[in-house]
Amino acid sequence: MNKLEVSDLNLFYGENHALKDISLKIPSRQVTALIGPSGCGKSTLLRTLNRMNDLVEGVKITGAVKFEGEDIYSDVDVKQLRMRVGMVFQKPNPFPMSIYENVAFGLKAQGVKDKRKLDEVVEESLRGAALWDEVKDRLDSPAFGLSGGQQQRLCIARAISMQPEVILMDEPTSALDPIATHKIEELMDELRKKFTIVIVTHSMNQAKRISDKTAFFWMGELVEHGETAQVFNQPNDQRTQGYVSGEFG
Repeated sequence: MNKLEVSDLNLFYGENHALKDISLKIPSRQVTALIGPSGCGKSTLLRTLNRMNDLVEGVKITGAVKFEGEDIYSDVDVKQLRMRVGMVFQKPNPFPMSIYENVAFGLKAQGVKDKRKLDEVVEESLRGAALWDEVKDRLDSPAFGLSGGQQQRLCIARAISMQPEVILMDEPTSALDPIATHKIEELMDELRKKFTIVIVTHSMNQAKRISDKTAFFWMGELVEHGETAQVFNQPNDQRTQGYVSGEFG
């Protein structure tokens, strides 16, 4: 079953035609990797999936993005949409508060005051982000005291706390060292059991390691999309072949 479906999507930043006739199906509870050179449209597409591009001035979008069959660009509650389609950014962005308060933030914003409920969700989310054992004795410590990799897992825990169905990840390991990157990749393997994950990555090796499906973008176009092994080993398009073999990038 497809969790998200993009049809004939075009996006313009003013005069710049950034996405051109994109059609893409994103299956439920799998990891879909978006790859391609810088400026090819992959992060722009990621941000259309929970309407983050609404925040950019002069953006014009045509076509459809359907989430469980409903077009998110018609009459939907954007706040609700962003709770169901969470996002983790390139650089860890914890809030300037304690580890506990970072994870509880969204629930408190929704008016949840029950301490037992908050404790439960905080523990569950930190466990889900493979961070609980490392921070359980210092939940009241500032989040900024964590390492970069731990901060990124905290941001994932914060996303999980809202019980989304989809997690969008925009190059979540590009600011991390290889050990922290490995932990995040292991975590994604676990998260796919519960969530649909869409990840933008510059690392082709990462896409090969963690994704079920891969979509290759080139100058605003979706060139090719399919099973990851097929895209890397038997691409149908010369441009894909050139990119995955390292001829350009």
